[in-house]
Amino acid sequence: MKKFYRGVVKCRKAILIVFLILAVVCAFFKNLVSVNYDMNDYLPKDAKSTTALDVMEQEFDGGIPNARVMIKNVSIPEALEYKERLEAVSGVTGVTWLDDVTDITVPLSTLDPDMVETYYKEDIALFTVTIEEDSRLTAVAQMREIIGEENAMSGSAVSTAIATTNTVSEVQKITVIAVLFVLVVLILTTNFWAEPAIILIGLGMAILINGGTNLIFGEISFVTNAAGSILQLAVSLDYSVFLIHRFEECRKDHADVKEAMVDALCKSTTSILSSGLTTVIGFLALVFMQFQIGPDLGLALAKGVAISLIIVFIFMPSLILAAYRLLDKTGHKKFMPGFGKFAAFVRKISIPMVCLFTLLIIPSYLASTANAYYYGSSNIFNEQTQLGRDIASIEEVFGQRDTYVLLVPKGETATETELSNELRDLPQITSIISYVDMAGAEIPLEYLDADTLSQLMSENYSRMVLSVDAAYEGEETFSLVETIRDIAEEYYSGTWYLAGEGVSTYDLMDTVTADMVKVNLVAIAAVFIVLLFAMKSVSLPVILVICIEAAIWLNLSCPYFMGQTIFYIAYLIISSIQLGATVDYAILMTERYKENRQVIERNEAVRQTISDVTVSILTSGSVLTVVGLLLGYISTNQLLAQLGILIGRGAIFSLAIVLLVLPGLLFLFDRLIMKKKQNKKKIIS
Repeated sequence: MKKFYRGVVKCRKAILIVFLILAVVCAFFKNLVSVNYDMNDYLPKDAKSTTALDVMEQEFDGGIPNARVMIKNVSIPEALEYKERLEAVSGVTGVTWLDDVTDITVPLSTLDPDMVETYYKEDIALFTVTIEEDSRLTAVAQMREIIGEENAMSGSAVSTAIATTNTVSEVQKITVIAVLFVLVVLILTTNFWAEPAIILIGLGMAILINGGTNLIFGEISFVTNAAGSILQLAVSLDYSVFLIHRFEECRKDHADVKEAMVDALCKSTTSILSSGLTTVIGFLALVFMQFQIGPDLGLALAKGVAISLIIVFIFMPSLILAAYRLLDKTGHKKFMPGFGKFAAFVRKISIPMVCLFTLLIIPSYLASTANAYYYGSSNIFNEQTQLGRDIASIEEVFGQRDTYVLLVPKGETATETELSNELRDLPQITSIISYVDMAGAEIPLEYLDADTLSQLMSENYSRMVLSVDAAYEGEETFSLVETIRDIAEEYYSGTWYLAGEGVSTYDLMDTVTADMVKVNLVAIAAVFIVLLFAMKSVSLPVILVICIEAAIWLNLSCPYFMGQTIFYIAYLIISSIQLGATVDYAILMTERYKENRQVIERNEAVRQTISDVTVSILTSGSVLTVVGLLLGYISTNQLLAQLGILIGRGAIFSLAIVLLVLPGLLFLFDRLIMKKKQNKKKIIS
């Protein structure tokens, strides 16, 4: 190891140049990475709704309706004019309204009122619009110009377009505030004015390289784009801080700064590498999710931490050696107080805290598994945003509606008629647009309008468009999806396809709930194994993992006790993120305790350890807390906001348990922890 680090120190100028060029190239590549804001795109390829969408795309030009547009105070002729204008928007492949399901030349009073009120009610028209995936941004903007601010739009295409626009500016704002906060924290916790700048340069280099190398994935999810960089900043900050502090210590023993750096690298490798590996593995556990946002985020974060480790072991030594004279000239007095009194207080309450911790473990675990969840994207925007107000406005008049599309084999009109009749008996289905419903099984195909026919018939399939009076998700919706699938299976066994937002959300729910146990077990087992090899102890990994898992359960029990509904994806992701990002605090506390126990008795070792590590743990933990809360309170995307709150609150719980509970556990299990050491060397008792 020493030979490798001597090579790094010897080639420091070349290393600086290479990394500078790499950062510039990656800054350019970063702008080429596309971001996907549609959660349904991350369903497994073999999910039923995904397969249905693929078949539909092959067979028909128009996709599934993915937007609703509500126009107030319009007559029938005016509504038809709006329909024409919406159809003319580039990227809009279809607009469905009342005239598509019935003859509107007759008095409306003579028509089925339920069917009419699906599209037209109290001089308010509701259009169902299909927008091409690649045209969502421009199409939604043009549609807003047509309808004006006083009218409303909703649907997955609209929410995706708005999320795309808003998230970019929000992430930039969060990043700026986070960097400023990190700068303030570093100024308070370091001994040189130049030190924060050096650390931030290293972090910036790692984040730029990670962002640019995301190009290997082709595209990344909006979750990765929003949370990736700021999480990388938060979890890898302490690696650089630890190295530079070790270098300052080693300079006291070495006149040659290059030898001091080699010594610092050798002494810090084990602790930095074990912390980094547990973080990487915690993130990599997300790769085992079937829901592909997990692998997307996990791979990007794991790669980011791995790059941060490379930066710390190769780039940072070169940078520090280039700037050490500047460090010498910019020393200042310590701003942070000593933590001796805090350490004495914690030692005094450590055993009661362990008792309280023991009492809370089981209730917090049970509460964390009893939450109410959102599975899809229908609740991503609340009523504080324009889209949230639009959704509420539409639902107030027309209720919660969705559109499903059912494909069945072409040519069996009698069977299709029977299927349509049975589907119409379902109270949630308000109308059906299909060949047999519009023309009747007895009318030959050649008598139908070619454009209409192309939307209802393909070479192999007949398409039925179902308007359903149901929310995009929920128990009632999921039951309806199961019922429609069962009916379709009865008539066309194994040869039908059903798609729609509610259908995709059902499959999403089915997928992510199956991921939970698997991802958690993989994360826990992987971190445990790394700690087992790093610490050469069975008891310590058990203690550390239990501490952080308890912090996760406490974090996830809060929504239950607060009566909040949480996004299942955030619930699923946070377990791996919190475990990977905060187990480092426990590792640092434990390693320092073991060092102190070599020279002092356990009571004093606990106090000394708390005094030694509190600043380092608070530095890293406060940054993760603030970064999470910034994402939580600035993002208008409620999935990202909730993930941010969980990250920030989870960091607080992890800090509390590591600083207040873990010292007591180390004290109580001292003989077990130090047993191996006692065989080799007498420990002061």
